[in-house]
Amino acid sequence: MTKQPKSLKVASAQYPIGQPNTLAEWEQKVAVWVKNGAATGASLLVFPEYAAIEQAACFGPEVYGDLKLTLAKVAKLTAERVQFHADLAKKHKVHILTGSGPLLKSDGSYVNAAQLVTPDGSIGEQEKLVMTPFERDWGISAGTVVRVFKTKLGTFGIAICYDSEFPLLVRAMAEAGAEVVLVPSCTERVSGYHRVRTGSLARALENGIATVQSPTVGDAPWSPAVDFNAGAAGIYVPSEQGVSDTGVLAQGTLNAAEWVTAAIDLERLRRVREMGEMHNYCDWALQPGAPMRRVDVETVELA
Repeated sequence: MTKQPKSLKVASAQYPIGQPNTLAEWEQKVAVWVKNGAATGASLLVFPEYAAIEQAACFGPEVYGDLKLTLAKVAKLTAERVQFHADLAKKHKVHILTGSGPLLKSDGSYVNAAQLVTPDGSIGEQEKLVMTPFERDWGISAGTVVRVFKTKLGTFGIAICYDSEFPLLVRAMAEAGAEVVLVPSCTERVSGYHRVRTGSLARALENGIATVQSPTVGDAPWSPAVDFNAGAAGIYVPSEQGVSDTGVLAQGTLNAAEWVTAAIDLERLRRVREMGEMHNYCDWALQPGAPMRRVDVETVELA
């Protein structure tokens, strides 16, 4: 039986969408961000939703000014982009959740996918499951499979932005063993940021787990997809004496470009789930109408 890790130090990016002129310039930027994130002592670095769209700027206005061409070009770079992050993960001995981006499926549709890469080169992938109205307008399709990822650092779920606002999705991840759920986000307005933040706090509370929100920040008027970005990174846990009175382990400065870090006491969270002040995790089935519709979960083992 694999010994469960007792704690995890995580760094969550408030990642500024810029306008790189070349892919080499983009790579240099990401490499510096990873280097600085690893320098915090974190074992896991989390990048936000749709951070990959920044790559479209490298191909001129005929691409970055056209949403369909943006999706096609960035999707075509997926394998190369993920391998670049895998190389950085190996170099700095960290796990990385890549900034999500469009992924072209065999049927010609696009999904929004984020990849979890390990220093050993393993790659796990989660597609966003519930589309926002904007994504439907863009032609992004919903993913279908809920996954949890078993790693040396612990077991993770990934709830991409809007997914964090749906309790049954994250509950399924928690019941499948996820102790930390990563929430990469991309929101145009502060109100949107707070919706995802509220969802992240609620999912941590009701499941006795940690959630980690990572947002895009800054304005990128060149892009029809990520033109305005507002948010702050946060690392959340249940409000519990000895864990956090507020449910907030760390909170970033709104719209600043920075890493936000915290140490998550996984062992204490396990005790909260079993015998906390309140028994939200165990009492889930006591809700009127329970048991609720169950969600199938696929478990992926990453080296």
